[in-house]
Amino acid sequence: MTEDDEAAFDEFLAARSTALLRTAILVCGASPHDAEDLVQNALEKIYRHWSRIRHDNPESYARKVVVNAAISVSRRRRVIQEITFARPPETPIDSPDVELRDTLLAELRRLPARMRAVLVLRYWEDLSENETAALMGCSAGTVKSQAARGLARIRARMGTLEGAWG
Repeated sequence: MTEDDEAAFDEFLAARSTALLRTAILVCGASPHDAEDLVQNALEKIYRHWSRIRHDNPESYARKVVVNAAISVSRRRRVIQEITFARPPETPIDSPDVELRDTLLAELRRLPARMRAVLVLRYWEDLSENETAALMGCSAGTVKSQAARGLARIRARMGTLEGAWG
């Protein structure tokens, strides 16, 4: 790898590693430590191929490696774990509803791995249906249906929980 490649990889790492970690935590529902391991392994793959991918879309490639690894881990391990964040989000929000956030994250963890990945990529990462489909290797129609079903499941469960809160 050339010095220029090394510098570009270091810049990419500084700019995107936290976002990749959050994506890994959300997609696989892993502990922060497991997600860090997953991202570290993904970054090793990215580093090995950096000279080839750096001029294309390295962020998309990195996200795809992380999401695919997270789905694989999630399939192997069906244990639901608590999601916590190692670092605070970049943009604070006014008076967060922590109970609602925790409930939403718990409901997200209950979804199948690919459905959870679709929701994270579409609504957390703010990717389009086509970008999500390309990243996951499926059709835009599959992304639409998985997102609709996932949101419907969460809404139905949240409605049931809302009745219990009231």
